[in-house]
Amino acid sequence: MLLLSWVASLSAISSVLGVKSAGQIPIREGVIGGVATTKAPTVKAETLQPFVTTPGALRVVENSGICETTPGVFQASGYGDLTSTKSIFFWYFAARNSPATAPLSLWFNGGPGSSSMIGLLQELGPCRITNDSSSVTLNPFSWNNNANVLFIDQPVGVGFSHGTESVGTSQDAAADVWTFLQIFLKDSRFSNLAANDLAIWTESYGGHYGPTFAAYFLSQNTAIAAGSVSGLHLNLKTLGVGDGLTDPISQYPGYITYAGSNPYHPLVSSTVIAKANTSWNTATTGCKARITACNNGGSNSVCSAAQSFCNNNILSPLVGNFDVYYVPSGSNDPYPPDITSYLASVRTKIGGEVTWQETNLDVYDNFASTGDWMRSSLPDLELVINSGVRVLIYDGDADYILNFNGIENMLATLNTKFSTQFNQQVFAPYKVNGLLAGQFKNAGTFSYVRIYGAGHEVPAYKNGSLAVGQAAFQFFSQIMANQSLSST
Repeated sequence: MLLLSWVASLSAISSVLGVKSAGQIPIREGVIGGVATTKAPTVKAETLQPFVTTPGALRVVENSGICETTPGVFQASGYGDLTSTKSIFFWYFAARNSPATAPLSLWFNGGPGSSSMIGLLQELGPCRITNDSSSVTLNPFSWNNNANVLFIDQPVGVGFSHGTESVGTSQDAAADVWTFLQIFLKDSRFSNLAANDLAIWTESYGGHYGPTFAAYFLSQNTAIAAGSVSGLHLNLKTLGVGDGLTDPISQYPGYITYAGSNPYHPLVSSTVIAKANTSWNTATTGCKARITACNNGGSNSVCSAAQSFCNNNILSPLVGNFDVYYVPSGSNDPYPPDITSYLASVRTKIGGEVTWQETNLDVYDNFASTGDWMRSSLPDLELVINSGVRVLIYDGDADYILNFNGIENMLATLNTKFSTQFNQQVFAPYKVNGLLAGQFKNAGTFSYVRIYGAGHEVPAYKNGSLAVGQAAFQFFSQIMANQSLSST
């Protein structure tokens, strides 16, 4: 548990800054995405029972009856033990329709250091948390309607996962996820999925995770084919990234743009925006110069300092007194509802071995110390797009923390075989059952959609008479069927 005095002080700071203390992106020393100068008390996983691990194998609870209550739909949860001291928690839901032939979709939340149970219970899983956080209701727009979905708590130490917390870069995380999937797909309960199409879906820090994981999977497949690595080939066909941090140099100016002009209301005064502009542009010591130095071979300390400076002087101040994940609301919007108490109530039934934590600050600090945040994942994204993997980038227009201005700036800098075609197009209206839900572009096997009225966790929101998650379910279904986006 966090020390109560620290929680109280953090809450007070958050209130002043207009940021919420709970969310995928941690607050460090009062700064969204900050870098700790002195380590504050951190959430530690409480050991509730001795662990009897099975390195290289799964430990599984089948059909717990929790969350997915659709008759006949298989589910499983538990651990893949990478080693005797590194265990990754997963929760798998078979497709409600044709699971034997349905693709396998992986889901990762961001942070870094945040649990994928966020996506499961607040966004796109078979059940959704109720507004009072006491129970769940069946989700008709669950992404497991036509796909087998595997939610993974990673890196080790995140959510229900536990063990040695050694991961501090997206590349390290990719290697552990690859190892976990090798264990998962060799298990007799899931080996039939190895030949099915595979998709990676992720959000937030997933702008790093998604491209890095996908590129790593492709490189491992190449090494397997060449005989230099042993393992199962992963049939990667799809990558989806929502509201993602991919390329800081192109995305950080988006904070300045969005703070002054967005579809809802200005977030701060012109004076605050002018100060942020100075912080961005100042030669040598400004945010732009620091990100550039980081990505020109900068050391871990250079990149970490860039994260600290930019988030202190641009990201945090520009949100004003509004919710960082959903700007139509004031600070600390309670939606989506908290899932902590619900997960505590079902932990033993799903095989969880430690107290669940939304974000592990030790893991986050590992990433902050390497400066991974400021290292661009754009080259990996370009590689994946050019490889033939179908890629969707999506966002919600009410999200500040990874806003559409920054993401669309990033898309404009992409250098892929589809980029010229993409950049020459104008946006088309994206409709769901005839109702306007956003705007989109397609170019080859690359697509982008901006969803109106949605915050950071796009599937958690509704717009107009559309149901919660309905627009997100449509774009997920189209991309998973290997189709470009289209209105219905």
